[in-house]
Amino acid sequence: MSNLAGKVALVSGSGRGIGRCIALKLARHGAKVVVNDLDEAPGQAVVDEIKALGGEAVAVNGDVTKAGFAESFVAAGMEKLGGLDIIVNNAGYTWDSTVQKMTDEQFQAMLDVHLVAPFRIMRAAAEPIRMLAKQDAEAGREVFRKVVNISSLAGLYGNAGQISYSAAKASLIGFTRTLCKEWGRYKVNVNCIAFGLINTRLTQAIEASQATIDVAGREIKVGIQPQLKSTFEKMVPLGRGGTPEEAADAVYLFCTPESNYISGQIVAVGGGLLM
Repeated sequence: MSNLAGKVALVSGSGRGIGRCIALKLARHGAKVVVNDLDEAPGQAVVDEIKALGGEAVAVNGDVTKAGFAESFVAAGMEKLGGLDIIVNNAGYTWDSTVQKMTDEQFQAMLDVHLVAPFRIMRAAAEPIRMLAKQDAEAGREVFRKVVNISSLAGLYGNAGQISYSAAKASLIGFTRTLCKEWGRYKVNVNCIAFGLINTRLTQAIEASQATIDVAGREIKVGIQPQLKSTFEKMVPLGRGGTPEEAADAVYLFCTPESNYISGQIVAVGGGLLM
């Protein structure tokens, strides 16, 4: 299947988990992919997987919150792969605390990765998108491009212990609806996925203090206590958490030609869970 043949997709945070599955899904349908991970090895591994499938990919690894990253990310699509058609703002992690225990650093870190980084990527993409849209219009072509922002049910409904994460993900919804109005004239569909319980390393069942990730030298606890995760799973009408592949399927829907007249939408992907 190649309904994305010739399209160039940028997927942030695509070295592992949901992002990896998104990158592979788009590649299997013909897209050329700019892969990104905080660490070099996972990002390069996904590039290698895509090439093994017969696809085309390059990596722009590093921290999406760092100055200059957005410009390098967009430039890779334009200069190395020859275009810019799909942008998936997926990179992120959780760093949880209740409000009275949360530090300024924690709160700002969540805003930086989930909101400021997508803003910078969109700002860097604005002129290439405008230029490409102008070329299409002059040639009499109607070409639709796609932006998919990744939010969360926590952004829609809040979640105790995640005030910074929830605030950032809620802000991304306003960001999506505004960009939809600004970029509609360029034939860009801008939509948002709000994930529920998806089974990744961030939501794995763990015993206390067992699982951590390293983010810019910070050791951050991840995972959910087994009893709490079991409770969440029982709340899901479909009876279980989603897989990363199922999460990627939802993103893919917003990248296809079938979504050309859908924009500014926020779709909950949580197996029916509405908190």
